[in-house]
Amino acid sequence: MARSAAARARPAPATPRPRPRAKARSKPAPRRRVAGGVVWIAVVAVLLAGVVALNVAVLRLNVRMDNLGSERARLRADNAQLSSEIASRAASGRIVTLASGRLGLEPAGPENGTYVDLRR
Repeated sequence: MARSAAARARPAPATPRPRPRAKARSKPAPRRRVAGGVVWIAVVAVLLAGVVALNVAVLRLNVRMDNLGSERARLRADNAQLSSEIASRAASGRIVTLASGRLGLEPAGPENGTYVDLRR
C-alpha cells in the first residue's frame, strides 16, 4: 500500500498535448489599403472644395450686397436732394415773385373777384 500511496502522491507524467496549428493569416492586400486611402483622400478633397466654393459664393454675395447698399444710400441722398429742390421751387413766395417780375402779374384782391350763385 505504501507504493500505491506514493504512486498517488506523485502526479502522473504529463503527456505533451499536441499544439493547435496556428492558422495561416493572410495579410490584407496592400493595394486594397492604398486604394481605400486614396478614396478617403478624394472624398475629403471634394468636401473641402465644396466648402471653399460655398465660402467664395457667400463672399461674392456679400460684396454684391455691399455695392447695392452703397447704391441705395446714394439714391436716397439723391431723392432727398430732389425733394428739397421741388419744395424750394414750389414755394409760394418764389412763384409770386417770378409771376410779378417776369410776367407782370399781380395777386388779385377780394374786390376783384366775383362769385356765381349756383342755386336754382
